[in-house]
Amino acid sequence: MFKEYAHYDATGLAELVARREVTPAELLEAAIARAEAVNPKINAIVRPLYERARARIGQPLVGPFAGVPFLIKDLLADLAGEPTSAASRYFENYRPARDYELVRRYQAAGLVIFGKTNTPELGVTPYTEPRLFGPARNPWNLERTPGGSSGGSAAAVAAGIVPMAHGNDGGGSIRIPASCCGLVGLKPTRGRIPTGPLRGDLWHGWVCDHVLTRSVRDCAAALDATAGPDAGAPHFAPPPPQPFLETMRRPPRKLRIAYTARPLVGTQMHAECAAGLEACVALLRDLGHEVTEAAPPVPREAFIVAFGRLVAGETAADLAAGAALVGHRVRAADIEPATRALVRIGRAVNAEEVGLALRTLAQITRDIGRWFESYDALLTPTLGRPPFPIGELQPRGLDALKIWLTNHLPIGGLAKSAREMLAFAARTFDWIPNTAVFNVTGQPSISLPLHWSADGLPVGMMLTARFAEDALLLQLAAQLEQARPWQDRRPPL
Repeated sequence: MFKEYAHYDATGLAELVARREVTPAELLEAAIARAEAVNPKINAIVRPLYERARARIGQPLVGPFAGVPFLIKDLLADLAGEPTSAASRYFENYRPARDYELVRRYQAAGLVIFGKTNTPELGVTPYTEPRLFGPARNPWNLERTPGGSSGGSAAAVAAGIVPMAHGNDGGGSIRIPASCCGLVGLKPTRGRIPTGPLRGDLWHGWVCDHVLTRSVRDCAAALDATAGPDAGAPHFAPPPPQPFLETMRRPPRKLRIAYTARPLVGTQMHAECAAGLEACVALLRDLGHEVTEAAPPVPREAFIVAFGRLVAGETAADLAAGAALVGHRVRAADIEPATRALVRIGRAVNAEEVGLALRTLAQITRDIGRWFESYDALLTPTLGRPPFPIGELQPRGLDALKIWLTNHLPIGGLAKSAREMLAFAARTFDWIPNTAVFNVTGQPSISLPLHWSADGLPVGMMLTARFAEDALLLQLAAQLEQARPWQDRRPPL
């Protein structure tokens, strides 16, 4: 058994394999042993694929991560022949015939997939508490959320099962769990990572895949290994002039960085998040950057209503399309009550409202794009508060009653109203006040573990750059990592 396994990032493990100081089999068995020891506590891995992985390491492994153990999220990341459930009873037995293009690229990079990770049903909540699998737990405090929707992947990396795991992000779902679990989480520029072969524009281009890591260099190297369009891609991000990993190793030029403690679409900011922001502002100034207090224009209510209606519509469409995959239309018992209510709202949203919502978000994107002409990056807290107790955001009281009424009465038209959308989404957007905006704009955005609360919980800081400037963002992240290292911080699991 390779006892030093948890002390290395993915790049470091790959270097050991390349120098033949350790074998892929030793790494895999170390990862499995760690999973068996801690997964019962954190519920991060919901579908072990140990034997498949053991067969894989019997084949030649090449690529920048040859022999490194890896986990993929049980959402979108199809692995041919294995279920992709999206944490839903409706898709529980769906077995895709083809690999997701990104999964194919992971395997071409030499990664050894040995399991799938926990996610909320269909990935629609920013916490990971599906009824199908039960909640994932945060290694820093088992009573707290690891975030979502890539909560299982984040918990697995933070707990030392793997140094790097797959996630996807449609409203913050990589950055949210990165903040909760003390990790690096990049949402790349729209079109940077492929979404084929079966899927095209996911949630109007908002959804991006990438990884959760402990180190910035792993984040950059994984981007080099997987970036670039596939056949029929609806979006295309301009390729960098040099590999991301190479660029990341050089310090950035002096940057103009804006910062704000004002939540972009929330209503409050926890004192720990504000304290982390102040410390990061001071650090950036010490590093020679020009840092100014300023915020991009985001009309909160218009954003939430447009975003919410479109998410509801896409969720309804996902389940309607699912009939061709699972052989029958969705039934009430197949999905959770909150998901069912979202679907009923989505069915009530009409084409005119979809068009207006898209126009609203397009105008917001234009306004933010013009604002970024004056700044190289924006710094905010990733979230509105540190990780909350598991179950705290589950619908209760009036919210639970509204869900029941939506599911049992023909009131989808009322539920989709601006007033009801704002009321129902308020607690969610107080939790994730800054992430979803940059899914809509398509800009690269990264959460970094730069602060811990007084009670020892990670509190991420988020940096966002202009469209396609992923390399600049990684340069800045690497500079911060060097100035304030975090890799020696490990949860008391």
